[in-house]
Amino acid sequence: MPLPDPNIVHPMPDQKRCGYLKALVTRPTIEIGDFTYYDDPLGPERFEEQCVLYHFDFVGDRLVIGKFCAIAADTCFIMNGANHDMRGFSTYPFGILGEDWRAAWDDGSVEAGFRGDTIVGNDVWFGTEAMVMPGVTIGDGAIVAARAVVSRDVPPYAIVAGNPARVVRARFDEETVSRLLAVAWWHWPIDKIMRNVDAISGADIERLEGAR
Repeated sequence: MPLPDPNIVHPMPDQKRCGYLKALVTRPTIEIGDFTYYDDPLGPERFEEQCVLYHFDFVGDRLVIGKFCAIAADTCFIMNGANHDMRGFSTYPFGILGEDWRAAWDDGSVEAGFRGDTIVGNDVWFGTEAMVMPGVTIGDGAIVAARAVVSRDVPPYAIVAGNPARVVRARFDEETVSRLLAVAWWHWPIDKIMRNVDAISGADIERLEGAR
């Protein structure tokens, strides 16, 4: 049996709305892990343009998304280029608006709005129209509810919802979460993952830990 290929565009040939992002992303400042997909009725090819906003090269921030993430339509990652300098009386970005305003350019203005890279772990599920703000880290196994606005870090295996997004509950108890993070099945070779899909999809941590 052939092994799944994370570098193909459409894992389900009859469903062109779903695509592995690793095969589609072109920007060097976006890193996508194996088998992470984006599902959109207008096509996954629009991910960079429609879902990663204000991502300017001169800012230099990165969007890093791990393996086996499921990203629903119109999920949006707001990058640091959206931030305005709030140190003065006006937040208007004079310095970036063409030659007439170039004298107002201030490198410190960019630095003042920088919140760092946006990091998403592995096996994270984003509901429709979820929004992630700049510099947020979302832990492995988390679930981001539809239309949630994530403005702060999300712990591993937490479910967050609302605006601003808050932890609704943990998916599992602390001991189980620690064991899941130690197993880190998403880093297994793909043939081992295929042999143990039932254990990965199940809820028996001892069976998962004993996978071969």
